[in-house]
Amino acid sequence: MRTPEFWYAPIGGKARLLAPAAALYRAGASIRRALTRPRRLAVPALCVGNLVAGGAGKTPTVIALASLLQDAGFAPHILSRGWGGRLAGPVRVDPLRHSSLDVGDEPLLLAAAAPCWIARDRHGGARAAAAAGAKLLLLDDGLQNPTLAPEFRLLVIDGASGIGNGRVLPAGPLREEAASGMARADAVVMIDRDQTGFSAHISVPVIAARLEPAPAAELLKGERVLGFAGIGQPEKFFATLRELGCTLVESVPFADHHRYRPEEIMALVERAVKAKARLVTTEKDWVRLPLDARKMAEAVPVALAFADEAALLHLIAPLLARVKPAAADQAPAPDRAAAGTS
Repeated sequence: MRTPEFWYAPIGGKARLLAPAAALYRAGASIRRALTRPRRLAVPALCVGNLVAGGAGKTPTVIALASLLQDAGFAPHILSRGWGGRLAGPVRVDPLRHSSLDVGDEPLLLAAAAPCWIARDRHGGARAAAAAGAKLLLLDDGLQNPTLAPEFRLLVIDGASGIGNGRVLPAGPLREEAASGMARADAVVMIDRDQTGFSAHISVPVIAARLEPAPAAELLKGERVLGFAGIGQPEKFFATLRELGCTLVESVPFADHHRYRPEEIMALVERAVKAKARLVTTEKDWVRLPLDARKMAEAVPVALAFADEAALLHLIAPLLARVKPAAADQAPAPDRAAAGTS
């Protein structure tokens, strides 16, 4: 669904009307957590999670972490649930063979950074990765999964939007109460400047980060563009286009993880041609486009940069001490286009 505007506005009638449903959601999650015993995975794991439903910057954080760990001599594998894909897994993602219909959109991006596995059963996925030689896992999401007991939990917060109105789904964007999620976090990645004051509620170390367009995106500066996006907060993408110096002739939002139909893309192409503009979208949206439609739109690449990489490595040093660097056991470097197994 498209992110409701009232989630990121002062609490009003809609949030209050949905308060009983939010209470049921919160109670269900609490009961599930109380009745579930968390277990360690087969491989030491660092979980990257968030508190809100979409739009926090979790996937770029996982990609940046994978690169940082590789530069430090480790060879992490990424484990994702594969939300939106039809394969239950465990399966190693192969961008040459799998589509977003198979594995979801985010795993296709993650697989370009490091070997990536999808699995509804995260423990089964961890065992499959271990059998393939993984010594370290990055969990893409999983903070709210009560079966998981990773060695380190990194909570991602978007500085611009924070936790919205602070209410639990469906009255607000929170997947659980902020206090309970914070209680399980070992550190926080704050993406961009904290504009909501959420830092006052953080009692663990904070690593500042910034989400920026990749150098290739600079080629759009001064260009007329028609932007479309089906992500948690589409306006963030449109703001990025403006910051690039583009002339945004039109912005078209879709629901998060929207599956684009050929006729929708053709309509967007026609509008872009009429406006004499380039048709652009996010990388996550681009991998969800029908293959024939991908040549009609351009993906705008973005990358996350940590303000202090050394500080982050110091925080996770106890976890890394349990893992052999890739060079220690002569493990091959991560294959960025590795073939999958199903």
